[in-house]
Amino acid sequence: MDLIEAKSAGAEDLYYIDMELYDSTGYGSVYILDSDRPAVVDTGTGRNYEWILDALDELGIDQKDLAVIAPTHVHLDHAGGVGYLAEACPNADVCVYEAGAQFLVDPTKIWEGTKQVVGDRIEYYAEPEPVPEDRIETFADGETIDLGDHSLDVHHAPGHAFHQAVFYDRANDGVFTADAAGINIPGLDGVRQTSPPPGFDLEGCLEDVEMIQDLDPAALYYGHFGDRETGDLLDEYATVIEVWVDQVEEKRAELADDEAVIEYFVERMETTSVWSEDHARGEEEMNVRGVLHYLDERN
Repeated sequence: MDLIEAKSAGAEDLYYIDMELYDSTGYGSVYILDSDRPAVVDTGTGRNYEWILDALDELGIDQKDLAVIAPTHVHLDHAGGVGYLAEACPNADVCVYEAGAQFLVDPTKIWEGTKQVVGDRIEYYAEPEPVPEDRIETFADGETIDLGDHSLDVHHAPGHAFHQAVFYDRANDGVFTADAAGINIPGLDGVRQTSPPPGFDLEGCLEDVEMIQDLDPAALYYGHFGDRETGDLLDEYATVIEVWVDQVEEKRAELADDEAVIEYFVERMETTSVWSEDHARGEEEMNVRGVLHYLDERN
């Protein structure tokens, strides 16, 4: 378990754990705000949830003193550990955007859907534990999770998934981006797309990027690969996601067979230098399928 201090744009009281999802270094960042009311943002898949408890201990935060568990959305690479962590931290409120609460109370549907989407990579997940309804506090767009000397402003960001929100920490001037700003992978040039089925919506993604730009944060706290200073990353992602959809659409028109389209992009993936080949293939296939589903829905 590696506990890393987030330092982008002078952040304070913020740390993250590399959950090593899919046995890939850096893939899966769980954040801890060591605030007056300590909070965990996202939880990983649940497979290594004990690492979060170890990190709390390293920071001197008793499990009984954790006040907030705040998943950005209920995709299980971000929220699979919520039930396990809630059980271990009995005084923490589970704070979630209102559309996602149902999948924490009864995770059956999201578990079955995840198995379909990720295929053999389900071995890297733990079957999620349900969260008691009385432990959940739901938030709407524009509301704020109070952490004392920090706060998390909730902003609905449905382009990646209808149940996704991003959180703005005004004290640190940084946004927990979930998957709304793409995936910024060290060692690769530029931001990578993330477009999983069935919720991906291009227009929604572009609106989410614009919303984060309006917040004008100095830092982005990515759900994968940690924190970055904002710079031009949001502009870059808007371009990347538009180009990505255009590429898939053009190749579909050319090949007229969706499985052939998927195989075309899988054969040309660029992430094997940082991920295992199985994970790289799985991610690429998932992202292509998400665009194909979006194109079907759009038409």
